[in-house]
Amino acid sequence: MPIGSACRCTNTRTRGETPPRPGARRIPSDTLGLVTDPAFRKLAATLTNRRIAVLTGAGISTDSGIPDYRGPDSPPSNPMTIRQFTGDQAFRQRYWARNHLGWRHMADTRPNAGHRALARMERAGVVIGVITQNVDLLHTKAGSATVIDLHGNYARVICLSCGLTMSRAALADRLEALNPGFIERAEAVGGLAVAPDADAVVADTASFRYLDCPSCNGMLKPDIVYFGESVPKNTVTQAYSLVDEADALLVAGSSLTVFSGYRFVRHAAARGIPIAIVNRGPTRGDHLATVKVDGGCSELLTLLAGELCDTGQPVRP
Repeated sequence: MPIGSACRCTNTRTRGETPPRPGARRIPSDTLGLVTDPAFRKLAATLTNRRIAVLTGAGISTDSGIPDYRGPDSPPSNPMTIRQFTGDQAFRQRYWARNHLGWRHMADTRPNAGHRALARMERAGVVIGVITQNVDLLHTKAGSATVIDLHGNYARVICLSCGLTMSRAALADRLEALNPGFIERAEAVGGLAVAPDADAVVADTASFRYLDCPSCNGMLKPDIVYFGESVPKNTVTQAYSLVDEADALLVAGSSLTVFSGYRFVRHAAARGIPIAIVNRGPTRGDHLATVKVDGGCSELLTLLAGELCDTGQPVRP
């Protein structure tokens, strides 16, 4: 899966990028100016007294130390595809060796202010649920109750033959027994760079031993959606239903490059409900946005929660 290093994106725009639609403004670097910035004021006004469905991407988790794939400062990545994983034993061996380290670091990652702000808005009845493209479970850890994991999650493994599911922790115990000392040797080389899907950079994977399904000897796979793989239909249906229940859609930390997330922005536009986008850098959905704010999720969502949860205005049923 993709190789990345933990980073924080900055507000930069490279030459040749499509400028934001009229009305979209770059947030000033000083957070003291955020509350009075016209772009933020429009964001708050657009979402006030509305029941909000939220769509999040990797950009919301960068402040937790998980890099994104397509942010302005993201390193180049070459994600493993589902065809490579299922069709080549060497790719599977490499994946499981790297994931054996990466998933532990993902499990130790904590939610940041952006995740906590969305959970707060859900408790206040402002947010009705979160659709996330991330597999890191940070929304759930932050306390969000209604979370649709569009691309699955890192903590579960599934058999492609019989459908057996097991926890990643249970598999880890078995892999550790097969590969004693592997983690210690790999971590002794230096600090790990962990990607958004719990993949980690490991130099030597050729000796790693991995497991097939303990029930049918079929192929085990992380219960996440790989590049080139379709999101399960029932998951897509749940996500569409959440958008249908909402009065507005808020996109946070997603470039909307892949269709799996972008389709919900198109659906919201077809319904005629407001679309608000908070992201560092341009997105595929900017032309559909009612308001686009170029800035970090942690700062902006925290301020937004303060505005929407403290208005005292009832949210429409």
